[in-house]
Amino acid sequence: MTQCTQAASDNYKGVWDGRIGFGDKAALLVVDFMQGYTTPGSPLYAPGVVEAVARMPALLAAAREAGVPVIHTNILYLAPDQRDGGIWVKKAPVMRAMVPGNPYAEFCQEVSPSDDELVMTKQYASAFFGTSLASTLVAMGVDTLILTGCSTSGCIRATAVDGLQHGFRVMVVRDCVGDRHPAPHEANLFDIDSKYGDVIGIDEAIAYLNY
Repeated sequence: MTQCTQAASDNYKGVWDGRIGFGDKAALLVVDFMQGYTTPGSPLYAPGVVEAVARMPALLAAAREAGVPVIHTNILYLAPDQRDGGIWVKKAPVMRAMVPGNPYAEFCQEVSPSDDELVMTKQYASAFFGTSLASTLVAMGVDTLILTGCSTSGCIRATAVDGLQHGFRVMVVRDCVGDRHPAPHEANLFDIDSKYGDVIGIDEAIAYLNY
């Protein structure tokens, strides 16, 4: 078997390295920044998410100051035995903690939605699956998603893929997404940037919002 000795960036160069850039109107999407990911001792605890949450206030403030729509998502199961989680809660029973009244299902205080910001509840990884997100964005005239949240290898990746497939320019803010381990975090950012959107830094995102 021949083993590829090229660096991934060299292997993808000229094939999977296109850029799409920002469009005419953006929305900031904040995916699942819930306390289960930032509370030490929680099975979902992810140091990378703690770091991402700490960087979010500056980006949130810039979006709010610019009048850019801010949409938050959370995961919440309501049916008995979390049956509305389907096969996902069988595959990942740790998600059963996302029920009303469990502190792990509450938003992180640093990035809590303001009273006038939309919160969309989902039961699966993608913010688009089973929600009205796509219709809402279209109705607002949005063509660009500034994507933040967690986790990079799960809900962020799924949302980025579906965002592209629904016709949106997806801009993932590297500093404001996180995972429980650097390896899947970096691998998925590389893949998203190659095929599904642009991975950008927080400074670039804030500069766009301040323009």
